[in-house]
Amino acid sequence: MRRRPALRHDLLGLLVAAVTGFPVYWMVLTAFRPATDILSLPPAFWPTRPTLDNFARALSSDTFWANVRSSVVIGLGTVAVSLVVGVLAAYALARFRFAGRKAFVLVLLTVQMIPLAALIIPVYLLLNDAGMTDSLTGVVLVYLVFTLPFTVWMLHGFVVAVPVELEEAALVDGCGRLGAFCRVTLPLLAPGLVATSVFALVQAWNEYVLVYVLLSTPEKQTVSIWLVSFQTGFGTDYGGLMAGATLTALPVVVFFLAVQRRIASGLAVGAVKG
Repeated sequence: MRRRPALRHDLLGLLVAAVTGFPVYWMVLTAFRPATDILSLPPAFWPTRPTLDNFARALSSDTFWANVRSSVVIGLGTVAVSLVVGVLAAYALARFRFAGRKAFVLVLLTVQMIPLAALIIPVYLLLNDAGMTDSLTGVVLVYLVFTLPFTVWMLHGFVVAVPVELEEAALVDGCGRLGAFCRVTLPLLAPGLVATSVFALVQAWNEYVLVYVLLSTPEKQTVSIWLVSFQTGFGTDYGGLMAGATLTALPVVVFFLAVQRRIASGLAVGAVKG
């Protein structure tokens, strides 16, 4: 009798996994299908004549590798700067009491509630005045506006979970405040930094609207914009589009699989009341 609730939960979990994973399965399946089988009726739910032609067509695109390079620069640049600034801001929020602390936390939450589409025009005008439109640096700076509040808020929980007594012991042993942070607190924040970096990378890697508005040179655009090239006036190349989407998702999936254990432990550590 006791096994029935557990079995019911397992079946429910499998059902949820199947529903959420089916679109990904269908994307990969379509990527390996020849064009004649993609729109066939009734649809086949397993590959019958797998082919690599769709991937060859996607990889032979004129701007593919340039777009990949732009996505890597924007993604890694956003993650690196947001982690450096975010961990210092989160440490200050968790360890120090200063005037305006609660107001600062309120601002962090407010920024997350502002729709992205509402800021496109003022952001573009601001970058245009600074001469940073059609620039990867300008895109990174704009992405920081949206990733930093989330990064600070998430890392704040991880910093709170580190006992302050460890830093006090390091101070007694002769370390300064910076030395105690670098030698004691920062290594213990590694799971949180990894978990936060994944969320920041996914947000920067998949963002479409801002990069579409801010970048006009085809070689500077990201892979999310490159995928639109498979939709032409003659129709949509579904095979090439799904192959491109699979290639676009692959780097994030590989990175996630490489650090998934630290993500799980990091989320457990960070789930504390700050």
